Amino acid sequence: MAKPVLLVTRRLPPAVEARAAAEFDARLALSDQPMADVQAQAQGADAILTCPGDNFDAALIASLPASVKVIATFSVGFDHIDIAAATKRGIAVCNTPDVLSVATAETALLLILAAARRAGEGERLIRAGRWRGWAPTQLLGVGAIGRQLGIFGMGRIGRELARLARGIGMIIHYRDVARLPPALEGDATFHDSDASFLGACDILSLNAPGGEGTYHWLNAKRIALLPRGAVVVNAARGTLVDDEALIAALRSGQVGFAGLDVFEGEPRLNPGYLTLENVVLLPHLGSATVAARDAMGFLALDGIAAVLAGRRPENLVG
Repeated sequence: MAKPVLLVTRRLPPAVEARAAAEFDARLALSDQPMADVQAQAQGADAILTCPGDNFDAALIASLPASVKVIATFSVGFDHIDIAAATKRGIAVCNTPDVLSVATAETALLLILAAARRAGEGERLIRAGRWRGWAPTQLLGVGAIGRQLGIFGMGRIGRELARLARGIGMIIHYRDVARLPPALEGDATFHDSDASFLGACDILSLNAPGGEGTYHWLNAKRIALLPRGAVVVNAARGTLVDDEALIAALRSGQVGFAGLDVFEGEPRLNPGYLTLENVVLLPHLGSATVAARDAMGFLALDGIAAVLAGRRPENLVG
């Protein structure tokens, strides 16, 4: 019996590609960059494994061959896939929840500490050969221990960040569409308004999903509600932030420091960030551990196999 045909749009970790080749007639990508001719490459394919940054809009989905039954994304977020268009075509969509939560929460905590303690500035100082030795007033930042951390989006990753942050004595506040059950909330304080939530944030971490409902959620109006000098980090989606508003706030001191792992329109980013010393910039490293990326690929393949076998996978999103 012939194996199902699987189109993979990007290079994936070796263990994931090996499993894909063993279980499917896999058309593996040769590049880390987005595939330019998905429609042509998908001819005869039963499934597609894609990645964030690969835009599966309504037009592309409408152009896919009738053979395609499922699209899996190598990510938790699926705002780069038009779910309604896929549903209309009868194409299932799967993602990779849970398995990257710890790794991404680690990145958020890394951004908090690096931004608050001005680690990026210090590293650049040394690399530029401009460090002249220890000085009492050099690169004074703010501590994280005992500070109030506000988490916007208390899903799996937000809750993992809260767990890690409690370990260094941070006080947790959160904002979400609904209050968590007591077992998940723990000692965190729920806020049902932006004003009370943002006013409590010494440090704000954005951990909500992308999409229309959260587009440019952190705008000038909300930034003004933060305590002056607050720290802002984003390891979720670049679209959560109005870049011009955040850049203005970093220049004025309304936001003291920022740490960003994601950007609207990435890999392009607003050039204003490159002129600022008080922002740490990472190239979308959130889930970048070997264990997390392997687990993501395996879960995506599990979802594809389940759909093609006529079963409903646990990671089905549309």
